[in-house]
Amino acid sequence: MNSNNMTPKEIVEYLDRYVIGQGKAKKVIAIALRNRWRRMQLDENMAAEVTPKNILMIGSTGVGKTEIARRLAKMMGMPFVKVEASKYTEVGFVGRDVESMVRDLALEAYSLAKKELSEANRDKIEAYIENKIIEKLLPPLPNGASEDKLEAYERAFAKKQEQLEKGELDHLKIEIEISGRAIDVSGVGNVPPEMAEVQESIIQVIGGMNKKKKKEVTIKEAKKLLELEAQKELFNEEELKQIALKKAESGGIIFIDEIDKVAVSASSSTRQDPSKEGVQRDLLPIVEGSSVKTKVGQLNTDHILFIAAGAFHFSKPSDLIPELQGRFPLRVELDSLTEETLYKILTEPENSLIKQYKALLLTEGVELEFEEEALRSVAKYSALANEKTEDIGARRLHTVMEKLLEDISFEADSLSGKVLVDKKMVDDKLSEIVQSEDTTRYIL
Repeated sequence: MNSNNMTPKEIVEYLDRYVIGQGKAKKVIAIALRNRWRRMQLDENMAAEVTPKNILMIGSTGVGKTEIARRLAKMMGMPFVKVEASKYTEVGFVGRDVESMVRDLALEAYSLAKKELSEANRDKIEAYIENKIIEKLLPPLPNGASEDKLEAYERAFAKKQEQLEKGELDHLKIEIEISGRAIDVSGVGNVPPEMAEVQESIIQVIGGMNKKKKKEVTIKEAKKLLELEAQKELFNEEELKQIALKKAESGGIIFIDEIDKVAVSASSSTRQDPSKEGVQRDLLPIVEGSSVKTKVGQLNTDHILFIAAGAFHFSKPSDLIPELQGRFPLRVELDSLTEETLYKILTEPENSLIKQYKALLLTEGVELEFEEEALRSVAKYSALANEKTEDIGARRLHTVMEKLLEDISFEADSLSGKVLVDKKMVDDKLSEIVQSEDTTRYIL
């Protein structure tokens, strides 16, 4: 199935494998993504007019807001970044400026484009690495060598190729030349474009002074180092940047979490809070559509899909400034997790928590078995703990499961064979903790 051409029903079906419940949110996001595909089918003039319908997700922590967006981006092979609105400050204040989220997206798109090109050209890259390594082990014959020598060389070359593929030569050491320009500042977090240019200039000067650097490494290490070299040789850097720009502009998703932390409630005495309202005002041009200078070029944010999310416990979506509210026309409220939903989260997803614990302990020869009643009890105690203290949604399952399997995990090296987790064990471990609100607050 082509992930870029999936219908809303197919998108929801895919999400159901990883995220339990939240049907309304899945539906809204599936439609938003399908609209992107529909836009691509329009003629150029009309496509430019159709802007993405940004989404505001409202729901407590741990109910699946981020997971839905992250799974989608992964499935579609789209550049995706998750940022926290509370980390940004207004321009002029010390801290991250909101444009840095677009720069992060550009870098993510660049990494994605590079990865896709590497996979598409895997044979060429492996051939390049192979030739470079074997040339070090078997220096090429001089021009004018006899037929016999050429044949013998080819046989030896084929033999080395076979050994290299099997990993029989990984321990040998060879001397390779590494390009001085291999230093990459693309991973530096929040560097303003002007500063990044200065860094690049300095690196180029240093690189010019020492273009090639010899290094003795094992063949296993050489394979990794030469892969970067192969990418530099085989890929056109400018072309790569153009692919990354196109990916980010037409398929990028920016997930802005904790948007409620920059909302200022009407009852608040600090209504004119510059660090909060200023962040909202700075967000406006980016969400509406503007051009941001990034390491891969000028990135236009017109068709990037923005998904904002927040719990809105102490504020309401209407506490955001009106202009920003208008930029998020689609609103969806996520449901709190019930005991039944927690049970399904524990058991149904493709890589559910139970499957993870079983796989982890199997590495030490311990086969975990869970009774149905035991799993029901885990869900019951998790729901109870969420009711008694802060509701942290599905994240509560992690704390409860860790507490339940604490002793088995600790003693795993001395246990072997099947270990049964039954209802009695769950009750013994968790009932007292959950009964006392104070203990629950500090332990679970």
